[in-house]
Amino acid sequence: MGSHRPPVYPYKPSPDQRRRGSPAHHPVIIVGAGPVGLTVAADLATRGIATVLLDEDDTVSTGSRAICWSKRTLEIFDRLGCADPMVARGITWSTGKVFRGTGQLYAFDLQSETGHRRPPFINLQQYLAEEMLVARVIELGRTDLRWKNRVTGFQARADGVRLSVETPDGPYELDCGYLIAADGARSALRRLLGLEFRGRVFEDRFLIADVRMKADFPTERWFWFDPPFNPGQSALLHRQADDVWRIDLQLGRDADPELERTPERVLPRLRAMLGPDRPFELEWVSVYTFQCRRLDRFRHGRVIFIGDAAHQVSPFGARGGNAGIQDADNLCWKLAAVLAGHAPEHLLDSYDAERGPANDENILNSTRSTDFITPKSKISRAFRDAVLDLAPRHAFARAMVNSGRLSVAAKNGHSALNTPDRDRFEDGAEPGTSCLDAPIIMGGRDGFLVDRVSTGGFVGLWFEDSPLPAELAALAAAAVPVRTLRVGRDLVDREGLVRRRYDATQGTYYLFRPDAHVTARWRRADAPAIAAARDRALGNDMATALRRAGE
Repeated sequence: MGSHRPPVYPYKPSPDQRRRGSPAHHPVIIVGAGPVGLTVAADLATRGIATVLLDEDDTVSTGSRAICWSKRTLEIFDRLGCADPMVARGITWSTGKVFRGTGQLYAFDLQSETGHRRPPFINLQQYLAEEMLVARVIELGRTDLRWKNRVTGFQARADGVRLSVETPDGPYELDCGYLIAADGARSALRRLLGLEFRGRVFEDRFLIADVRMKADFPTERWFWFDPPFNPGQSALLHRQADDVWRIDLQLGRDADPELERTPERVLPRLRAMLGPDRPFELEWVSVYTFQCRRLDRFRHGRVIFIGDAAHQVSPFGARGGNAGIQDADNLCWKLAAVLAGHAPEHLLDSYDAERGPANDENILNSTRSTDFITPKSKISRAFRDAVLDLAPRHAFARAMVNSGRLSVAAKNGHSALNTPDRDRFEDGAEPGTSCLDAPIIMGGRDGFLVDRVSTGGFVGLWFEDSPLPAELAALAAAAVPVRTLRVGRDLVDREGLVRRRYDATQGTYYLFRPDAHVTARWRRADAPAIAAARDRALGNDMATALRRAGE
């Protein structure tokens, strides 16, 4: 079944397996070579940090799985140097349509404004994204990728972790300073630590299938309530790369997952949807029950959970894979700062403090979507049906239709790492907001702002075209530098959108932290205040700030 031929990566024995005496020690070991673990490896590699990446398999994932990669995720992949091939191979889309029965309720367009480098979403099968990430990790050259290395046990210590690893050549042990658990929804590391998720498991079952076919359907997200080919249930259709289409069909609570994934059950369902005369090839099929759950804490000493190993959501809204990539974006600059001695170890606590609420928001949105799609009572079904009745004629009802609230960039608005505003802003990007992109000219070439602030370090955006004062120049030469870009001199606001989106007046200064989130802003550049905000973002006095934030 299926025509995609995944690569097989060779198992190679490591010198660590032949080591006598104490196990080899590595600063960082990552477990799990899915999209999140590979992103962690690539991110740390761009910061000059060597890692070991262990995976029990020797290939990429099976089936499309995560397919919708958001604008914010693509901006992260741009910084890592792998977004271009993903966008070129993937399917760009911004329009969605919602149907009920055979009629269209309404359409929406996610491209609400122009002036961004990347589109709201692309569709690209997870296995293709993983292949491109593996290629980039190999190209960067700082990651020891070890396939067919399965973690079977570990001992957490105050100064690190000792791992037991099984390979085709037998077992061996490894030590590391930090262990990044990116081993997915069935995380063995989570199980070995005895950690459990809290949240909800939904009883409804869904069939998810990848179908290869030639079809003239537009490149749009189509969602049905009560379609004639799946009466009383829901359905979703997405186009993917290489003429592969993703189809999700609600089956109901009583569906037998083993029976429903057999060709005798799957093919008639697909023919009912696609028509009896349309040829297609079934690439992959699975039956899921959806979960909206997470760990209470993502950091456990020197073990840090990330992606599906830390949290799970239903696929409605594309919040799972994108959340995992944003986890990595949040964690890696902090871990790099700690390893370099530029930040105290407790900076890593802010990963949990920031990504916990962000993933709570994902879980809340995913839970609400699943509840709307699969009402659990007569009252909730009556409400859902009344909303669908009103949606074709009334905008307020369309806003209440929930077929999946699509992933957006997380805001760290209440983070203890932020410096609160001391000046008045009517609008703009408040501390905690990720970069609001806009077209610019820099060095005589057209470009986008997000590329200039996504450098992996601290960047200041100064709305001033005068010479750089000595005190700001000194910040650029500090141990943890802040590089200031002047709007009007270093870069040109091509369409006036930079000033508008940042509510900027002459002299306004924004400080971006290494993950391109605003961490402070002022109406006038103030070098001591900028240095203090940088130090606060690095976790200096963070324990006090965290305590105050909770008061």
